[in-house]
Amino acid sequence: MANFFTDNKDLLFQFEQLNLQEVVDIAENNYKEKDEYNFAPQDYQDAVDNYRKVLEIVGDIAANIVAPNASAVDEEGARFENGKVTYAKGTQLALDYLSRAELMGFTLPRKYGGLNIPKTLYMMAIEMISRADASLMNIFGLQDISETIYKYGNEEQRQEFLPQFASGEATGAMALTEPDAGSDLQSVKLQAYQDKNGQWRLRGVKRFITNGNGKILLVLARSEAGTRDGRGLSMFVCYGDEHVKVRRIENKLGIHGSPTCELQFNDAPAQLVGKRRFGLIKYVMDLMNGARLAVSAQALGISQAAYDEALNYAKAREQFGKAIYNIPAVTNMLIDMRVRLESDRSLLYATSQWVDLRDRLEEKVAKLKAEGKDTSETRARLKETIKISDLLTPMTKYFLTEDANKITYDALQIHGGTGYMREFSVERLARDARITNIYEGTSQLQIVAAIGGVLNDILKDFFEEKAKKQYKGILVQLADHLKEMREMFLDALTYVIDKDDKYFQDVAAKELVEMYGYIYVGYLLLDEAEKNSRKIFIAKRYILSAMANCRRNGTAIKNEQFSDLYHADEILLP
Repeated sequence: MANFFTDNKDLLFQFEQLNLQEVVDIAENNYKEKDEYNFAPQDYQDAVDNYRKVLEIVGDIAANIVAPNASAVDEEGARFENGKVTYAKGTQLALDYLSRAELMGFTLPRKYGGLNIPKTLYMMAIEMISRADASLMNIFGLQDISETIYKYGNEEQRQEFLPQFASGEATGAMALTEPDAGSDLQSVKLQAYQDKNGQWRLRGVKRFITNGNGKILLVLARSEAGTRDGRGLSMFVCYGDEHVKVRRIENKLGIHGSPTCELQFNDAPAQLVGKRRFGLIKYVMDLMNGARLAVSAQALGISQAAYDEALNYAKAREQFGKAIYNIPAVTNMLIDMRVRLESDRSLLYATSQWVDLRDRLEEKVAKLKAEGKDTSETRARLKETIKISDLLTPMTKYFLTEDANKITYDALQIHGGTGYMREFSVERLARDARITNIYEGTSQLQIVAAIGGVLNDILKDFFEEKAKKQYKGILVQLADHLKEMREMFLDALTYVIDKDDKYFQDVAAKELVEMYGYIYVGYLLLDEAEKNSRKIFIAKRYILSAMANCRRNGTAIKNEQFSDLYHADEILLP
């Protein structure tokens, strides 16, 4: 029987290499949770064993319930009739299975019915669900909404909303964007006001809301009359009841099983989450970083599915008396796809572990403070993890979603004309992949989000530590290549900074972020190659290709090949 966890050797490899002991120790309150919940782990190894069992269940449901219905879900799609949204039959079936398996509260504490599992494992679950059906991830992967309520809401709100998420009774949506406020969330206009009884109410329209038909809505609204920027925005939670009208659902290129709604709020009663004015500057930024990680995992799952389809087709399809798998041009494409896939997986789970550590250190600081203990050492570590996770999260989304589009493109190419037909899953995967580098911030906005950390060389200590490490065999040469790439980056960085031109920094941002990412992923793969000989080939192929790209990017920066941007109007306008 198929299982998307146990049949994926690289995913298993990543699981076995996880280093989450500190994260789990904090999450389990040094394993005192077992005193209250008899199903809580006794120690770290017991926790890891539990995580494996949970992921095996997800892998089973993904492979045997979700995947077989993915094509039918894509064909049927979510429907909008008489003002009501209905999921496709396969979507509802999958949600029923996931709810009965108690998988809808992955990261929530047990107190609220959750599994209390680290985000890194949740990303693995999202990858598997997305491999089966990317559109289902847009419902299953919205558990960050409940996490935001847990993190910033009060205890009454936690008690009211979180058990509904954990049981599968409720799905959610984050209602952020509006017709005139897409990525520019500072321009949000939806009004939040208090009636004569002090009840908060919401009035206005939201658009492009994933799963906007969800029962519980997290809404960004303008609570401060007369303001126009992000400081006038607050976060609210409300029910998608009779006060919230679904005006329509979008007719999309892909992810048809996921309803994307336009919502009209008609004085909907709501509750303020956290503090006024912190909606965008703190809560939404945290929520979106979680969503960016989830979309990265979604992109990775799509990539895995596309690679599988291409490999199987190439082995089965014969031309000129042999399987096209044996035609070098095709074989080379498959190898490139595999290297992209595995390097992306390494990046995703390295980033996820940093995010997990950041979240748990925040909890530790709060606990130490409540106990009147010294927090200085933990705060210093927290500050560092925040900087690193804030850099790696947008970088990860940039690399993984761009690669998903390339991998699905090549997978369809390997299928030839048949891949263009609806009878083959690869055309659906190509359509589904296209949204990943658009929503939750386009690739261009991920560059904007990452460039500050790159300009400040946030990973400097990591790179210097790796440069001192003594590798063996062929890895010595690969390590030398990474050192050379680091010099190329520093040379380009110095050139950009010395120009003291903010516009030029913006122009060169994409090339600098890519160079930085190549070096970081290269070292991740190098360390993996020490542990698994099969990874040597992946590391070699990746680093040699990245080195060429790094040289190209550095040359483009120093030769100022973007100088035409200074004359954009002369070139672009008629």
